[in-house]
Amino acid sequence: MTGLAAAEAKMRAAGVSDVGVRAFARLYGLMAAGDRGVVDSDELEPVSGVPSLDELDDVEAPPGPTVMIRLNGGLGTTMGLSGPKSLVEVKPGLTFLDVIARQVLAARLPLVLMNSYATREPSLAALERHGGLPGDLPPDFLQHREPRLRAADLQPLDEWCPPGHGDLYAALYASGMLAEMLARGYRYAFVANADNLGAVPEPRIPGWMAREGIPFVMEVVEGTAADRKGGHIAVRD
Repeated sequence: MTGLAAAEAKMRAAGVSDVGVRAFARLYGLMAAGDRGVVDSDELEPVSGVPSLDELDDVEAPPGPTVMIRLNGGLGTTMGLSGPKSLVEVKPGLTFLDVIARQVLAARLPLVLMNSYATREPSLAALERHGGLPGDLPPDFLQHREPRLRAADLQPLDEWCPPGHGDLYAALYASGMLAEMLARGYRYAFVANADNLGAVPEPRIPGWMAREGIPFVMEVVEGTAADRKGGHIAVRD
């Protein structure tokens, strides 16, 4: 059995959605064909004409409600924690998740976590300490999981790993959370990593999106040399 066929069989046996299996198969095919997963600099052009948030002062609030999605699939192993990174204490007595709960209480927005299998149980237990969080949606949905591969022959190993935050769209759809949000009238989603406490909902942005008919916006800040690991915005030809 080929490595891909074995991996697909393992994923289906574990209940991974068809969307998740197909996304994995596409990336497996690219890797097997020698794709390095790297974009060469000569394919990129600098971005120009990026508007500033200060230019949106005359924008009205969006016509539909917004939901806050926090990407919460990562573990805090590099910080000496065996559990979710969002449970690391960042202020005396407060974790990332505690601060996020305070943010949604202040903004009166529903909070939905994209958890992994490793972060779901402890994260939801931690949220229970914050009774009365706003919203009428389930508290989380699960990102997919995929098998680790043996480098020598690309056969699947016993261990699983999360596919990363790029799984957001596939997981939203496959979990039924997207349909649930739309059925309840939500039209805008604020998305940020659980450890990015500087990212907070700004109502002018979805209002501007509605006015201009823009389906997706990425709010960014000016980077420094220390931000190289996080990449940078560019136009790819």
